[in-house]
Amino acid sequence: MSDGSSHGSQGQEAHGNYIEHHITNWTFGDGFWAINLDTMIMSILSGLLIILLGKYIQKGITEGVPSGLQNGMEMIVEFVNKNVTDNFPGHNPIIAPMALTVFLWIFLMNFFDIIPVDLIPGMVESLGADNFRAVATADLNVPMGMAIVVFGTVVFYSLKVKGSEFLMEFVTHPFGKWLFPVNFIMKLVEELAKPLSLGLRLFGNLFAGELIYLLIAFMVPWWLHWVGGLPWTIFHVLVIVLQAFIFMVLTIVYMAMAVTSEH
Repeated sequence: MSDGSSHGSQGQEAHGNYIEHHITNWTFGDGFWAINLDTMIMSILSGLLIILLGKYIQKGITEGVPSGLQNGMEMIVEFVNKNVTDNFPGHNPIIAPMALTVFLWIFLMNFFDIIPVDLIPGMVESLGADNFRAVATADLNVPMGMAIVVFGTVVFYSLKVKGSEFLMEFVTHPFGKWLFPVNFIMKLVEELAKPLSLGLRLFGNLFAGELIYLLIAFMVPWWLHWVGGLPWTIFHVLVIVLQAFIFMVLTIVYMAMAVTSEH
């Protein structure tokens, strides 16, 4: 019994060490100023790939019926423009490019989650890295960083378009000026909920997806990974697209709220 118990505990320890290793970032520095190098590399790489893809498609643009990558990109642009038209009143030249950037960037960072969990980390760690996480959106810093940038833009446009009316919402909305302490607290919570809802939703879904892949990779022999991983991958493709879509739509909606009067 003791041998079996010891063997089982060793297996659990190995399991825990495997998962811990894969969810630990490659970090430079300590404390608050530490930088997750793997997150920086993958997020910047994703952004560069989008820019290069755009440049490539731009050079090959042809008149008439588009084909290949041009057709796919045009479908994405039309899809984003339709969501902007449906959710944003009037016209603002920053909204569609912002929404398109958010959608493509998040989708590509999410996409690395369906690549075999040991492939990219194994390649980078063989070059000397201590750890490497390939999914930047599974690191809380990226979703919250993007959410804070969106929130800052929302506040900027709220002040630019509505001015003092936006500040008065903290005093008079929703119960009138005589209950301004309650109004202030409720409005503050409402505003702070915007970046939290954006960032934590994206982080939670991608971190959970990463953990499931790690469980499959550890519990199933490598030559059967496709059996356990394929059904989850098919489902997870929907998740990574949906999370990019939700972040994009909420960005448009929050920007619409910034330029629309409460009353």
